[in-house]
Amino acid sequence: MSENTDEIRLLLEQEGPYAFKVRFEGTSLEALHTDEPAPLGGGAGPNPSALLLAGVANCLSASLLFALRKFKNDPGPIRAQISARKERNAQGRWRIARAEVSISLADKAASLEHFERVLAQFEQFCIVTQSVREGIAVDVRIVDADGVAHVPGGAA
Repeated sequence: MSENTDEIRLLLEQEGPYAFKVRFEGTSLEALHTDEPAPLGGGAGPNPSALLLAGVANCLSASLLFALRKFKNDPGPIRAQISARKERNAQGRWRIARAEVSISLADKAASLEHFERVLAQFEQFCIVTQSVREGIAVDVRIVDADGVAHVPGGAA
């Protein structure tokens, strides 16, 4: 949506068995507290799967608003709902294979300018959904207490 090419940085600090404080570096935002549901964690905050889905639904909603406003519409408040089920992959690991998003408009489609064009393009503005759809490369390294970096499945 915006042309911001700055790096996005988060810092997570463990607070409990599976609970973390998530700080949004470079911002004045309050920290977010996450946790896994029982029996692993205490359910004291959203878990990573919920955050992923929130990111997708939020980005789609903002992208729809952006596209509507691009054509000089002044839409009323929208509401989005997202649902997904965890499924086991071929290796037996839990994954989110599909999500379903429903966005409800406060306005009638007929009252919105260029609504068909908005529908045809708004998803392309959504950084999160399109990144998830295309797959995001994630490079991982583990740094031990001695400062030695270890790469899972590879050499340090």
